[in-house]
Amino acid sequence: MNIFYNGTGIGDVLLVSLKEIPKEERLVERKGDVARLFDKRNGQTVGFNIFNISNIKSINGTGMLPLTDELLEAINKALEHNDFEETIEAPKESNFVVGYVKEKSKHPDADKLSVCQVDVGEETLQIVCGAPNIEEGQKVPVAMVGACMPTGMNIKAAKLRGVESTGMICSAKELVLPDAPREKGILVLDDRFKVGEDFLEQYHG
Repeated sequence: MNIFYNGTGIGDVLLVSLKEIPKEERLVERKGDVARLFDKRNGQTVGFNIFNISNIKSINGTGMLPLTDELLEAINKALEHNDFEETIEAPKESNFVVGYVKEKSKHPDADKLSVCQVDVGEETLQIVCGAPNIEEGQKVPVAMVGACMPTGMNIKAAKLRGVESTGMICSAKELVLPDAPREKGILVLDDRFKVGEDFLEQYHG
């Protein structure tokens, strides 16, 4: 699940993405201030666009937002007030966490790729990363397998040039964070971020 808000760029609209599907397979049902996006093949809800969200709750952040209890309550209140019977439930685990790069080695078959061992709290993941600024000892935002990026890309376990990769180390631009630098490279976090915990909650906290 992704929650996205950009009051300056798109207006007072909260975008709630539950599942990404191709645009040609998606239909929209509008009731009042809420548009439900659903799969035309089976009717499954894949997201909501909630207009004039500030009438229910003031949104302070920009970009991808953590799903706090207060924001979850506001989303469900908007659905109820606009005659939708569905409710949103918080995911059991965060899809975007703070990781710590324990080891970095050169990819055996690609000069510009690094193979990283990344501590994400309860486990260490092997992630292939192409960022030029990746180094051992960094704290970084990690999109876990199952995460949906703002671009619509779903993160899956994969092989990159023959090497297993589980998850993705993210840049500020990929996470659509405000004031993201134009230079290529992953986002390096400072010491206030705690490894294994929700990245978005800490970023916006």
